[in-house]
Amino acid sequence: MIAQKGKILLQKSYGYKNFATHVLNDSNTIFQIGSITKQFTAAVILKLQEEGKLSVNNKLHKYFPQFKYAREITIENLLTHTSGIYNYTNDIDAGDSAIVCNPVDKQLALDIMFKHKLDFKPGTQFRYDNSGYYLLGLIIEKVTGKSYEENVRDIIFKPLQMNHSLFDFKHSLDTNIATGYQILNDSIQKVASAWRWDSTVSYAAGGIWSTTSDMYKWAQAIANKKILSASSWKAMLTPHLDKYGYGVYIDSLYGKQTISHGGGIPGFIAYLNYYPGENVTIILLNNQGWFDETLNPVNADVSAIIFHKPYELMRKHTGIKLPDEVLKKYVGQYDFDKKHHVYITLENNQLQIEAPQGGLPRSPLFAEDQNNFYLKILNARIEFIKGASGNTTELIAHYFGKNDVCKKVK
Repeated sequence: MIAQKGKILLQKSYGYKNFATHVLNDSNTIFQIGSITKQFTAAVILKLQEEGKLSVNNKLHKYFPQFKYAREITIENLLTHTSGIYNYTNDIDAGDSAIVCNPVDKQLALDIMFKHKLDFKPGTQFRYDNSGYYLLGLIIEKVTGKSYEENVRDIIFKPLQMNHSLFDFKHSLDTNIATGYQILNDSIQKVASAWRWDSTVSYAAGGIWSTTSDMYKWAQAIANKKILSASSWKAMLTPHLDKYGYGVYIDSLYGKQTISHGGGIPGFIAYLNYYPGENVTIILLNNQGWFDETLNPVNADVSAIIFHKPYELMRKHTGIKLPDEVLKKYVGQYDFDKKHHVYITLENNQLQIEAPQGGLPRSPLFAEDQNNFYLKILNARIEFIKGASGNTTELIAHYFGKNDVCKKVK
């Protein structure tokens, strides 16, 4: 769904809700939104602060006195991913289908978190961490005497009439729920192992399921400052370390401020982006994906279309095989500036690209011809430039309407 100034520009569905039964996605299809859940959790915390039931400055010792480091950590540290607490989903993942597809006792998650030392001193670093938001869900339950789900429904879903959003507790019988796929195309349909994570597993960090229409109601609540007071919205939308507010990233794209967050879980990826200055909302929900996959490239290209910026067309890449003697010419370090480096390596006839300072993990490059390669996770084209001698001198990264030139240094 794409909307501008209260007007829906596009609401359309593509592909299969369930390939086996040949049922297509439509506007009523319900998708898991993963970590977009975090902004709902943050909003509930702020509402409870308005009601005097807690403060973001409270120390965790008030709620979890058994935790060795509880006196060092505040609720705000949990909200901003600056607590240093061990991430419990490191130890519970898709390989544990017998666990994640069923209700999980909260003590299991707490035991995983609390047995580890802190990764860093609270408040000194940002490290994305599902544990913080899991604990926020438990705090919500402790101070209200109601379940996390009830609080989200009473404070957000019901007032906004988000009637098609739900928590999938083993398991909803709603026929609108999409099947999640790890791979879904014309030739391969691989249902994600453990595709329906029980909402007790991802809980307040990622347990909500929703539709584009319901998510738009939430985006309008952000735009029109509903549910919360002006001061609470200001707190939620104030960036801390790594441009993270409370449950949202406060960043910019094409020179325009964004309020955004993505979600990735076996079988589903999601993205919500709101441009406050332009009153533009982009909502992307997909029932094909995995951890760490992202819809950022689609968001960037859709944004480019809206704002009349250049963009790389989304297209099906076939790729070609090149011999190692050709690929070896591209291996090396390329510098964008003194602080930002791109590394090209070759392993098993496959070029890999990595840009640690730019947040790009090691990822495969696929050849379109001898000079142009594509990067699937960013919808980016990497163009290698050769000098008069035939040796590679630089690369140009074409992505998000940018053309970043990086000089080869070694």
